Amino acid sequence: MIWLACISLTRGAFLITLGRGLLKRRIAVLGNGTQAARIADLVKNGANQHFVPVSFIRMPGERGAVSSANAVDWPEAGADALADLGCQLGASEIIVATDDRRGLPVRQLLHCKLAGIRVTEFLDFWERETRTVDLEALRPSWLFYSDGFRCGLFDELLKRAFDIVVSLLLLVFSAPLLLVTACLIKLDSPGPILYRQERVGYRGRMFTILKFRSMQADAERESGPQWAAKGDPRVTRVGAVIRKLRIDELTQILNVLRGDMSFVGPRPERPHFVANLAAVIPYYHERHWVRPGITGWAQINYPYGASIEDARCKLSYDLYYVKNRSIFLDFVILLQTARVIFWNHGAR
Repeated sequence: MIWLACISLTRGAFLITLGRGLLKRRIAVLGNGTQAARIADLVKNGANQHFVPVSFIRMPGERGAVSSANAVDWPEAGADALADLGCQLGASEIIVATDDRRGLPVRQLLHCKLAGIRVTEFLDFWERETRTVDLEALRPSWLFYSDGFRCGLFDELLKRAFDIVVSLLLLVFSAPLLLVTACLIKLDSPGPILYRQERVGYRGRMFTILKFRSMQADAERESGPQWAAKGDPRVTRVGAVIRKLRIDELTQILNVLRGDMSFVGPRPERPHFVANLAAVIPYYHERHWVRPGITGWAQINYPYGASIEDARCKLSYDLYYVKNRSIFLDFVILLQTARVIFWNHGAR
C-alpha cells in the first residue's frame, strides 16, 4: 500500500509538472526572420514538446516575420549584454536563427556560452526537435562539420547479419502466406505473379526490386511511369487487399537476402523519378549513401507521397536517418513500422 501511494503521488506530481511545461527548455531565439518564424510555427502547432521560447530577439535590419508579444530588441551595447539578457529571461539556451549571418554578435554569443547559456545553431535545433533535416536552411558546411554520418565497419556487419537472419526467419514463417497470395494473384487477373522493376539503390547502383503484382499487367504502357494515386483504377481486387496489409512488400525479403536492400533505409525510387527529383530538390542523391529499405524513418513519419513536395518532405526524414543511423534507431523504426501496419496508415 505504501508503494502504491508513493507511485501514485510521484506520477501525479510528474504529470502536473509536464502539463505546466516546467521541464521544457527555456530558449531565447536570436532572430526575427523566416527561420525564427518557423520556430514560432512549431509553438503555434503544439510541436514544442521539449522547449518554450521566452523571447524572440530582433536583429537590426532584419525583416520581422514573428509577431510575438515577448519579442525584444538586440542589446547592442557591451560584450555581456546578450548574456545578461539571457540570464534576465531565465533562458538556458540561445538559438541562432538569423536569416543573414553577416554582423552576427560573435563576441556576445561567446560570452553567453561562458556564462553557462547553451548556444545552438538553427539547423541543429531543428534536427533535434523535429527529427528532420531542414532543406530550406541546409548548407553544405553544416553537413560535414556537424555530428553524425558515422557508421563503422562493426555497425555495418551487425546490420547485415541482422538482415540475413531476420530474412531467413521471415521467409520460413511467411511461406504459407506467400503461397496463398501467389495463387490469389494468378486467379484474380492475367499476368505474372511477381512484379519486377528497376530501382536506384546503394550509391546509385541499379537493381531489380521484387513485389507481388497488385496492378493490372502493363498498367503503365500508355501513361508511362507515374506514382500510385488514392483509389488507383489500375489496382486489382487482390492488389487492393495486399497493398493495405503490406503483403505485396514481403517478396522484397529476397532483395534483402541478395544485399540489394536492407530492412531499414530510404525507400528506393525508380530511375525516372530520381532524375526528375534530383533536378529540383537539392541533396537528393545523398539519400543513396545507405542501402534502401523495406521500411524507413520517412515511411513511419510521413504518409505515402505522390508529388515533388511530398518527395521533398520525405527527403528531410531520409537525410536525418542517413545522418543519425544506428542499430538502435533501426530497432525503433521496426517497432514503429508494426504500428503503421496494424493501424493501416498511408497505404495506397
